[in-house]
Amino acid sequence: MKKMIVLALALALITTGCALKTDQAGKVKNLTSEEVKTKTLEYINTQLLAGSENKATIEGVIEDNGLYKLSLTVAGKQYDSYASKDGSKFFVEAMDMDAKPAVEADATAATVQTVSTKQAKPTVEVFVMSHCPYGTQIEKGIIPVIKTLGDKADIKIKFCDYAMHDEKELDEQMNQYCIQQEDSGKYIAYLECFLGDGDTATCLKESGVNQSKVKSCVTATEKKYNIKKDYADKTTWVNGTYPKFVIYQAEVDKYNVGGSPTLVINGETISSARDSASLLATICSGFENQPSECQKQLSSESPSAGFGYNASGATTDATCN
Repeated sequence: MKKMIVLALALALITTGCALKTDQAGKVKNLTSEEVKTKTLEYINTQLLAGSENKATIEGVIEDNGLYKLSLTVAGKQYDSYASKDGSKFFVEAMDMDAKPAVEADATAATVQTVSTKQAKPTVEVFVMSHCPYGTQIEKGIIPVIKTLGDKADIKIKFCDYAMHDEKELDEQMNQYCIQQEDSGKYIAYLECFLGDGDTATCLKESGVNQSKVKSCVTATEKKYNIKKDYADKTTWVNGTYPKFVIYQAEVDKYNVGGSPTLVINGETISSARDSASLLATICSGFENQPSECQKQLSSESPSAGFGYNASGATTDATCN
């Protein structure tokens, strides 16, 4: 939940969407500090933190360089935030352009952990939401690792127990689950295609998946788990907000999976950068004896988030949660 709050607040500029005060000539009027404080709190708590158990507080408001500076606290984190005097814009944080930037550390190295539990054949579980941009990002990074290690490691794509991208996500996740169950040898080819532009129908054809078997599996899966039935009944949704996807509920509960992506290696929840080189190094740290494939040089360029292969992305630990 804390990550969700930070991500929601990390938008550099947010329009509050409320009507502005104007004078008789139609000129926008500035609000008092108390009016801005009230408006900002209402916006954060009813919009950005809607459905969250956490609420923002503002301890004080002062004028600073033509803006109102707000001492904002959310989930125990403090921010020096800002709002325009007319109450139309909210800035989470300000960056001092005159300050000398600090030397950046190697972000990849900082986000890679070593697996403490070793196995002859590591088990790797990657929990995602099929339409989460950060889930697709790690999938693009791990596909070359799967191809490199082959059957030396047991790497599986699994899904969180709720969906944040509506019914299409439920449909796609049942589709991918069934491809893995019924025609697993075609799954990586299908996934590579799907990560390009999210076109399920085209990718089923291009990858040569046995669509008849997958369709029958989807029908049986729905009968067993009631995923679409529960989608139609919002009283079953998580906090009344997100539909459930319970196929991997036992694993989600076991590892306390909270968002997409979550990487689990040999039963340990692990942090890793999402480029192929980092993921290979992280997974290989879980071998009792590393095979020669672990020495292969894979790309250290972080894949872009979302669909498409046209651009690389920044190293990030952002999640959908």
